[in-house]
Amino acid sequence: MVASKALANALMMEGKWVQTFPEYGVERRGAPVVSFTRIDDKRIYLRCKIYEPDHVVVMDPKLMGAVDVTGGLKSGGWVIINSEKDAKTFRMLDKFRVRTFDASSLALKYGLGSKAAPIVNMPMLGAFAKITGFVGLDALLKAVREESPIKKDENVQAAKEAYESM
Repeated sequence: MVASKALANALMMEGKWVQTFPEYGVERRGAPVVSFTRIDDKRIYLRCKIYEPDHVVVMDPKLMGAVDVTGGLKSGGWVIINSEKDAKTFRMLDKFRVRTFDASSLALKYGLGSKAAPIVNMPMLGAFAKITGFVGLDALLKAVREESPIKKDENVQAAKEAYESM
């Protein structure tokens, strides 16, 4: 959710219209959370879940195979997965554009979270921004600083390194 808010903030800085909102399933600690962000050049009037996303970001690689992360995803959309594995490993996603990025290692490098639970949201946001080209680095880093609840400098550096490494 924090990464979605940071993305929306960065896009607004660049003059886009945005919406961002979560969808909680079973409300328990550790349960998967889905967060949506709509982006447009004009005012957005639609107010509902996104049933046919253009792109998907998977922050926890354990969700691959456990949840249908590509449900409704448009053919040719990006699936960006936090994984140290090569994108070719995910053959079941062959009708989509797939990129992997080891955000967990980068989060640990900057002390974001713990070894058991690295906080990968801002590194994944940096990778997403670069891969899609939706938002520039300056707005992204400013938004990451504003939206990060703690370790602002570390989150900014992790997002920047992710962006620059893609």
